[in-house]
Amino acid sequence: MRDGVERYVLHGIPGGSFMTELFANRLVQAFGRADEENTDAMREWASWLYNDAPGGCWGSPMAVSEWVAAGGLMGRDAKEEAE
Repeated sequence: MRDGVERYVLHGIPGGSFMTELFANRLVQAFGRADEENTDAMREWASWLYNDAPGGCWGSPMAVSEWVAAGGLMGRDAKEEAE
């Protein structure tokens, strides 16, 4: 999961179905797509999202779509530098 999360956060590259539902803040769907390891880690995932994930990269399906379209942190930072 670490590589997928890194690609998504830094570059806006979508991950698998579990990760997409997790970042979209769709708990029931995330649980439905989680493997056993991620099911067991849901408390940690929720804590990481709430406390450490960059603002804007999670919270709703629209937030995920916008994050992907922006190119993640790298795309967002590049756009801010250009402005």
